[in-house]
Amino acid sequence: MPTTGFPPLGVTRAADGTRFTVWSHNAARIDLCLFDGAGMAELSRLPMLRDGDVHSIILPDIAPGTRYGLRADGVYSPDHGLWFDPSKLLVDPYAVELDGPFRHDPRLTAFGEDTADLVPKAVVTEAKTVKPGPPLFSSGALIYEVAVKPFTILHPGVPEKKRGTVAALAEPAIIEHLTRLGVSAVELMPVVAWIDERHLPPLGLRNGWGYNPIAPMALDPRLVPGGIRELRETVDALHQAGIGVILDLVFNHSGESDRFGATLSMRGLDNLTYYRHATGRPGELINDTGCGNTIACDHPVVQRLIVDSLRHFVLAAGIDGFRFDLASILGRDMGGFRRDAALFSAMAADPVLCDRVFIAEPWDTGPGGYQLGNFPPPFLEWNDRARDDIRRYWRGDRHTVGAFATALAGSSASFSRWGETDTRSLNFIAAHDGFTLMDLVSYARKHNEANGEGNRDGHDENFSWNNGAEGPVTDPEIASFRQRDVMALLSTLFASRGAIMMRAGDEGGHSQGGNNNAYAQDNAVTWLDWSKPDGTLVEHSARLSAMRRRFGVFAETAFFTGIDDVAWLCLDGEPLTVEQWEHPATDNLVMMLATEDRHQKKATRLAVVVNRSHAPHPIRLPANLKNEWRDALSDGPAPASVPARSVTFLVEFFNDLRPLARPCPAGL
Repeated sequence: MPTTGFPPLGVTRAADGTRFTVWSHNAARIDLCLFDGAGMAELSRLPMLRDGDVHSIILPDIAPGTRYGLRADGVYSPDHGLWFDPSKLLVDPYAVELDGPFRHDPRLTAFGEDTADLVPKAVVTEAKTVKPGPPLFSSGALIYEVAVKPFTILHPGVPEKKRGTVAALAEPAIIEHLTRLGVSAVELMPVVAWIDERHLPPLGLRNGWGYNPIAPMALDPRLVPGGIRELRETVDALHQAGIGVILDLVFNHSGESDRFGATLSMRGLDNLTYYRHATGRPGELINDTGCGNTIACDHPVVQRLIVDSLRHFVLAAGIDGFRFDLASILGRDMGGFRRDAALFSAMAADPVLCDRVFIAEPWDTGPGGYQLGNFPPPFLEWNDRARDDIRRYWRGDRHTVGAFATALAGSSASFSRWGETDTRSLNFIAAHDGFTLMDLVSYARKHNEANGEGNRDGHDENFSWNNGAEGPVTDPEIASFRQRDVMALLSTLFASRGAIMMRAGDEGGHSQGGNNNAYAQDNAVTWLDWSKPDGTLVEHSARLSAMRRRFGVFAETAFFTGIDDVAWLCLDGEPLTVEQWEHPATDNLVMMLATEDRHQKKATRLAVVVNRSHAPHPIRLPANLKNEWRDALSDGPAPASVPARSVTFLVEFFNDLRPLARPCPAGL
């Protein structure tokens, strides 16, 4: 890193005492403030010694559990990007534990108002490290996106005191559900300390997602009351069940927001260093995130903070990988996005991080923010282009079969532009940001009125449909149509090449009432009701996952060549013609895949039969006296026709069990 040679930042224990270290170029002075055991009374305010831009102090008698904070003095001139105000208690960016959650208050934004009674105190902790093993993650893996509180708060199999916390994920009832679904890794939506956006408290709302962070290493005590120990023990329990853990982290902006936001940490320590500002206008924060500020990830000190945060979670809890929110910011400098950004190189070169899973959300709201396919290996990338193409195809949009097939095949157009031969696509159809899968087929438009913003927030174009009625219905036929469509969408996801991600609750038909931006609904809108999941959908998801693990083709990431690996057929078994590819309303196709069948222990073919039409269609696949086609989900005989609005998986079974020399000849 460019800051090699700096002493360790944050709190470190040494033979001569406890060292507190913070970085600031523009502060005139930084004080360390020590508090009593309740974190209420300020016991002492000690000036830190300055050596260049490093401010530090060594104290001989600091016990674990000591509460502390920082105050920074200097010029207060927001028009010049300087926000130094010693009345503001500041959280150490390297804090690893806080004694309480953040809460918004107007005093946090007012110059000269002391905030020691409002701001959580950092807690001195004894460092404990684990020896991380290789990540529990493999090609084609199923990632299960989890918001910890909504996922566990109502689960009857979780002890009441653990509901809504990370510890709940270690409970047998939760692990049993994850195992049944064949989950390879859970991706935890943010669990580090965050603050509500300032417009939420007056509306009686609170942030339930956590994408408004303050301290990147400190776990939020509302979700992880046991701190890093609780996370470590939960990771260990999931690892014992063969399930990896990925943390969703936010390094693109902070909860200090825009010019009218709170001063809580980095703004008060050195606003000009930690945030990006308009050229020649230091008082103007660049807002490439849509959240009020943009963290300056091209600054060496910020890069070090990010790398140190990732190392902390691997070494202290054994985390398998990370998903980065609005990740294009991580590669930005004032000239735009750089695939060869120093931060990416530092992450790849770090001996603790080099084998971890990295997942990018490849866009931000700034100029040139959309960067799908442009991140360097080994980043996987959220493929929202494939998401939209899959949705549009199933909605019935015209001229979409080609884009749909491209999405199924790993999106080579997006991921081969740098000469790569393998896809890095992370495929999903629904995620936390947007409709649930059930709402996707139940609402033609968003319904975000409960968010208090006049239904102006959230995406307007969701490529959704309602199957004949908007919202809840009593008509069993419409309910059946919606269930059928969700099953088809799930099947499409599990048939796609690359890693895949399922939003928690989609396997049971969870609805948010059409709210596609439910970040402020920390209530029954987002909480999973475990008393009434759709058992048919749960079973279908489990079967799909078992099928995906059965066939080796889904663990492969190389782009198809069309020679002995994939063929695209009509339902009569003949190759799709150019006219059929270009027809505006092609409703069905067969993706014939060469694969290993781990049940038969031999090479075979798997037919993924897609029928988006509203009528069943006969199916005829190549056959001879030595083989037969069987249903890959039920192991029953292949049907004579495929149902309306369905994806059917058929596997070729060879009665003489002889290996197939050319499993998927191009001339089918």
